[in-house]
Amino acid sequence: MDETAANVKKSIITYKGLKKLQDELEDLKVNQRAAIAEKIKEAREQGDLSENAEYDAAKDEQAHIEGRITEIEELLKHVEVVDEDDVQKDKVSVGCTVRLLDVELGDEMEYQLVGASESNSLAGKISNESPVGKAIVGATVGQTVTVETEAGSFDYKILEIKQD
Repeated sequence: MDETAANVKKSIITYKGLKKLQDELEDLKVNQRAAIAEKIKEAREQGDLSENAEYDAAKDEQAHIEGRITEIEELLKHVEVVDEDDVQKDKVSVGCTVRLLDVELGDEMEYQLVGASESNSLAGKISNESPVGKAIVGATVGQTVTVETEAGSFDYKILEIKQD
């Protein structure tokens, strides 16, 4: 194994996240590539390419699609899929949903802990590499953890752990 391969960081991902990436890759390769090839063909048929905005836009879109394909393929080469059967049910881990209590404010919140490639805070999915994610991994119900952020320290109590 060469040195660069040994230094490649594995991305943790759930089965749902893996399926979503595989479906996106399939769509990009099969549907999006064909659609953009048709757009480029139609734009070429309009004549002079030097002042053809549709052609330029289609080529930009093609570059974006090919870039995303490469990005997903690279990500999939280095993923580690979390097997929910191997996850400890009594500790916070990737793939579970956690209900937390902000000790200072008294607010409750719920997050699904996922790998970095799946995180989406607007959808309630936080990365195991985020400050909150790092702090709660391995915690148990009733435990209070301290999250260190640039804005200061926050204490959260683990109220519930649900396996998805």
